[in-house]
Amino acid sequence: LAVVAAGVIFGFPLLSAWGMQRVPAAHGGVVLGILPLATVAAGAVLLRERPSLGFWLVSLTGGAAVVTFSLLRGGGSPWSEAGIGHLALLGSVACAAVGYAEGARLTRSLGGWQVICWALVLSFPLLLIPVVPAALAHGLPGSPQSWAAFLYVALFSQLLGFFAWNRGLAMGGVARVSQVQLLQTFLTIAASALLLGEAIDAMTLGFAVFVVVSVAVGRRMPVRR
Repeated sequence: LAVVAAGVIFGFPLLSAWGMQRVPAAHGGVVLGILPLATVAAGAVLLRERPSLGFWLVSLTGGAAVVTFSLLRGGGSPWSEAGIGHLALLGSVACAAVGYAEGARLTRSLGGWQVICWALVLSFPLLLIPVVPAALAHGLPGSPQSWAAFLYVALFSQLLGFFAWNRGLAMGGVARVSQVQLLQTFLTIAASALLLGEAIDAMTLGFAVFVVVSVAVGRRMPVRR
């Protein structure tokens, strides 16, 4: 439960939010396209799933494309402001992958909704440490739209979504089911245009399509459980 909490309650939200402050949301959506591949790797280590060589080769191709996109958007330097943002997003991917795989393993004995609920209960005292002093020092400013977005993230991204997600990973296997995350890239890019008014350029779309196609091909490769 501590591993799940560290991955999906602390690591992924903090690093992804920090990274998204430094890159457009559309670019972040492409970087997060590597999450299915990272989840497969975590499943291979923690759950002893065995994807075929073809699966790994295609997955590595997609991962290389994501890293290339990150460096190009960072001006070719990983230490630029945008480059650091992309590195933070890659770190968030690693945290989520481990949390997902461990959550799937626990779900087989504990249950999907119980895993995320207990992980949140376990995290609550630790979350008070940074939240309470910040609230006392700065108050709780924010527009109604911001608080609505916060409520959505809290209820769906951090709670209800995991009810089905943990159960699905446990039932169908991490390698196979994690490929559903491919939709996240397209949905993030579409949401960045609709909600934030960001312009989507040809490079972003091109890399997004390439990443999705590469993992879609890998999904057809054998995986032993």
